[in-house]
Amino acid sequence: MNFFLETLKVFFLTIYLLFESIILWIIPSRRKNVSGELVLITGAGSGIGRLIALEFARLGATLILWDINEEGNKETSRLAKKNGAVRIHTYTCDCSKREDIYRVADQVKIEVGDVTILINNAGIVTGKKFIDSPDALVEKTMQVNTMAHFWTCKAFLPAMMASNHGHLVSIASSAGLIGVNGLADYCASKFAAVGFAESVGLEMLALGKTGVKTTIVCPYFINTGMFDGCTTKWPRFLPILESDYASKTIVDAILKEQVYLIMPRGLYIVFGFKK
Repeated sequence: MNFFLETLKVFFLTIYLLFESIILWIIPSRRKNVSGELVLITGAGSGIGRLIALEFARLGATLILWDINEEGNKETSRLAKKNGAVRIHTYTCDCSKREDIYRVADQVKIEVGDVTILINNAGIVTGKKFIDSPDALVEKTMQVNTMAHFWTCKAFLPAMMASNHGHLVSIASSAGLIGVNGLADYCASKFAAVGFAESVGLEMLALGKTGVKTTIVCPYFINTGMFDGCTTKWPRFLPILESDYASKTIVDAILKEQVYLIMPRGLYIVFGFKK
């Protein structure tokens, strides 16, 4: 009897969520106000991290910028001030080291306060066939692209849970949903990042922490220099994404509290067939 009731519950819940998705697709949801929110971005010193920081600067958020590149981080801070940011805090942090993440996180809590939007963006790519990838680089890929998400969430999630207010953002990759030739370690790290973000999001729902949101971003290659030399076989269907477009779309998804963002839209069809 319990199995029958549970099955019925899942069936009706699926129908309800399907209709809810259709309605939200037709009627755009209200974007949340992030003015005054404490937004921490890892890998903010360049690329998509910098552009996301500039978007949040325009929206009046307090920026907390982490990067291993101190000069790049300072440049992001300078550009963010030009974009209207009032409060900016920069920290040099090596996201491949747990101790460094915890140390800098404690500094942030003391000097700035409790982070309310955490954007795990820092990432690296080896760019070699698996058999040619040095062990040290494989380990570093996993540390930066995956394990850093564990430690930043461990550091900042408890405060979000206590206030039932916050947002966890994982800048993953379409390579975290399907294997890609020549990116074995990168794909593994992004698969793990997606799985981790999904699981934490479900934990929040199960605990009744509905105020703690999750956004998982899975873009195709973005033209930031990280994937220089990569080409696309079907440029109309799967174009290399321009960084300005990608950053604006990512921030828009965060403001709409969208759980999944896959770019470009053609990939929804690809992953639908895969599933």
